[in-house]
Amino acid sequence: MMQLIAAALIAVLAGATALAAQGTVAREQDAKNLNLAAYAELLRADVRAEKIAILAQFMELSDAEDKAFWPLYREYDAEMAKLGDERVALIAEYARNYTTLTDAVAGSLASKALDLEARRQAVKAKHYQRIKTALSPRTALRFLQIEQQLLLIIDLQISASLPIVQ
Repeated sequence: MMQLIAAALIAVLAGATALAAQGTVAREQDAKNLNLAAYAELLRADVRAEKIAILAQFMELSDAEDKAFWPLYREYDAEMAKLGDERVALIAEYARNYTTLTDAVAGSLASKALDLEARRQAVKAKHYQRIKTALSPRTALRFLQIEQQLLLIIDLQISASLPIVQ
């Protein structure tokens, strides 16, 4: 599992390095040409399709655990998808305001991003508790570890594509 995640992380870092080199060019483009929200949504859709396969492989659930886990996961995933939609909207707002960013808009974007991250952590904590109760603390921790690694990969890919505020 660690080899798969390490390979994915290396691929992401290689892409991030290339994106960083292109960052100068992106900063010179008009905000409407950034299209970051579309990129974030595409990335999210690709990873969500792969996530189920990765989870199924690395959770190593028995048949009984499998029956208990997947309904809980679907509820978790639905809550995270709503937060993902908010994140895409926040990225779109950033893209719209990038070239004319004021301190007030920057503060608003930062507050929204921090609030969104806090709510994302709360969803993970809530569902960790539910999985821990339904299955076991070890199984819940395994889920949390795998999920966190996948979220970090997605976050790194999205963050690497965002131009830094000037």
